[in-house]
Amino acid sequence: MTIALYGIPNCDTVKKARTWLDGRGLAYTFHDYKKEGADAGKVAGWIAAKGVDTVLNRRGTTFRKLSDAERAQADSDPAGLMVSQPSLIKRPVAEHPGGLLVGFDVAEWERALG
Repeated sequence: MTIALYGIPNCDTVKKARTWLDGRGLAYTFHDYKKEGADAGKVAGWIAAKGVDTVLNRRGTTFRKLSDAERAQADSDPAGLMVSQPSLIKRPVAEHPGGLLVGFDVAEWERALG
């Protein structure tokens, strides 16, 4: 099984997901948004698959610090906003042969990747 994991390495939730994957011996590639950026096509695909409310992290400090114009972009062009500020993408995102996981929920990951 090939898993592509997207996130920020110092994020606690990403660390938990990586530990979970490592503990089960599941191989994955890690894409670091801070070093490699976020791909507009992938982000748009994630939004299409899971919905903007699942992919866009409106609860984090990055979103709270946005200007009114940037918050408006969250409605008009959410993928563009997330590409320009990858910290706005809920973490982690895991692409796997059976689908897509956004955020780390142990039960959901167990069902999908068990």
